Amino acid sequence: MPALRGRGSVSDFDLTALYDEDLSLNEGALTIPGYSMDGWYGRIYPGSGFFDPDKPIKKFTKRQLHDLLYKEPTKIKVEGINLTYEGLIPKISKSMLSKDVEALQPHIRAFVERAITFTTCPECDGTRLTAEARSSKIDGVSIADACAMQISDLAEWVRGLEEPSVAPLLVGLQHLLDSFVEIGLGYLSLERPSGTLSGGESQRVKMIRHLGSSLTDVTYVFDEPTIGLHPHDIQRMNELLLRLRDKGNTVLVVEHKPEAIAIADHVVDLGPGAGTAGGEIVFEGTVDGLRASGTLTGRHLDDRARLKDEVRTSTEALEIRGADENNLQDVDVDLPLGVLVVVTGVAGSGKSSLIHGSVAKREGVVAIDQGAIKGSRRSNPATYTGLLEPIRKAFAKANGVKPALFSANSEGACPTCNGAGVIYTELGFMDTVTTVCEECQGKRFQAAVLDYTLGGKDISEVLAMSVDEATAFFEAGESRVPAAHKILRRLSDVGLGYLSLGQPLTTLSGGERQRLKLATRMAEKGGIYILDEPTTGLHLADVEQLLALLDRLVDSGTSVIVIEHHQAVMAHADWIIDLGPGAGHDGGTVVFEGTPADLVADRSTLTGQHLAAYVGA
Repeated sequence: MPALRGRGSVSDFDLTALYDEDLSLNEGALTIPGYSMDGWYGRIYPGSGFFDPDKPIKKFTKRQLHDLLYKEPTKIKVEGINLTYEGLIPKISKSMLSKDVEALQPHIRAFVERAITFTTCPECDGTRLTAEARSSKIDGVSIADACAMQISDLAEWVRGLEEPSVAPLLVGLQHLLDSFVEIGLGYLSLERPSGTLSGGESQRVKMIRHLGSSLTDVTYVFDEPTIGLHPHDIQRMNELLLRLRDKGNTVLVVEHKPEAIAIADHVVDLGPGAGTAGGEIVFEGTVDGLRASGTLTGRHLDDRARLKDEVRTSTEALEIRGADENNLQDVDVDLPLGVLVVVTGVAGSGKSSLIHGSVAKREGVVAIDQGAIKGSRRSNPATYTGLLEPIRKAFAKANGVKPALFSANSEGACPTCNGAGVIYTELGFMDTVTTVCEECQGKRFQAAVLDYTLGGKDISEVLAMSVDEATAFFEAGESRVPAAHKILRRLSDVGLGYLSLGQPLTTLSGGERQRLKLATRMAEKGGIYILDEPTTGLHLADVEQLLALLDRLVDSGTSVIVIEHHQAVMAHADWIIDLGPGAGHDGGTVVFEGTPADLVADRSTLTGQHLAAYVGA
């Protein structure tokens, strides 16, 4: 198959995944998501005249099979209508392979991953550049070579260039590359796909364009810029925020980390609780005033987890040998089983490469990463966790009707808004306008469906409940639903008790999405759990709840591996593996493994130094 131009890869199809050779087209041979044989595709292919739709595919001639799979766009007439016929493979290439696979809908992505293999393009070696572009070099370095360099190395290379004709360009390029290094992203390469960056890395990349700006009196808003940062890197982040302020700008930072709160000139604390229990300003003033305010944030601002008096011991270990993914340097390490293991190190040191590359794909491992939840704006915690299914069945049983009535995506949907609860109005080049549906008043269901109740509540009232309210509602009495109550308890355990069951997934923060995945995956049977920075987005008071959850998982016989920078999680670990000493090619080695107490006593690594300062040792 020819290369997909400009994508740095070529693809090949497993044709057996596209059709059942024992069936004909009219018998449902095609099994491709997005190509329903009940619609126009069911008329175009059988009605094309290029093959007999009642003939089993395995009996097609070479010509007929070619026309089914590869035929170039051809004008045909079906049922008196002029249409364009195209073979399945070029059709799929245009509609699916031209897009980012991760951005596809889940059922289509599953098909692509099953039927199609992507490999590096042998012609451009994945650089996506023509031979002419690759042949142009400066001091023996092509643009592809430069983009593949670690940015810190690229900055040094640019600094050594002397070319008066482009001197202003080199000055600007040097400043930009130095900004990457200064903000802690020197370990990246310019060819790194943006979709592989973590939330914290993406936000810091956005910050770079403003570091050299001469603009003043600008208001900058940063939403948790410390995500994914080691304590050592947070110090550098704080310095950058202060520099933006000192240039005459206003800097607004949404944060939970006490190290970031500590540099604020003015603090606004919202609460007193979360969800419907919040939404009020409970304090305004200085950091010292916040400490003395008595608010939830004020009371926990100086919280410091202490080292455990005793740690769990392990009798088994998971061996990793010769790990060399990304920047890992042939790493050999043993991960103790049956205990809480924390893998830490500065950003870019190779933590995720080690664990996700060498452990996550093994049998019996449940890995919960930072990837976005796949779901539309119609999805919510109730649908994502499977909670809606037992709720629908309970409503149906209590009222003697079909469960489908209690789904806003099925028979019970409001006909005006199709169960969305809102009407979207496209205004061309302007932003889409969203208005509450006048028919259902945003409840998403037909009026007749809302006449059916369970425990005195209709389905829309149940979906409007918070997790904590629903936990109590489904625990006992007429509305007791054990299956629903079990799921709700898991949501509460991960600190999501304030979320409403029907809240759109698109409105959740990154930390909330990961904890929602955690609550869902906790139902899976697995001997090893991997969590990737589960403290992301957590308030100081919620970290204790997370630590208690991790303890319960370990005490139940599960091995838990946590990739984390938060010192409270490090201090609570039974075993720590510290990667470094730096980032990129300066990292990728194990610089310490042992108990948190040993790490504090050793203090030979950046992590050890910061953990010692955190626990006051």
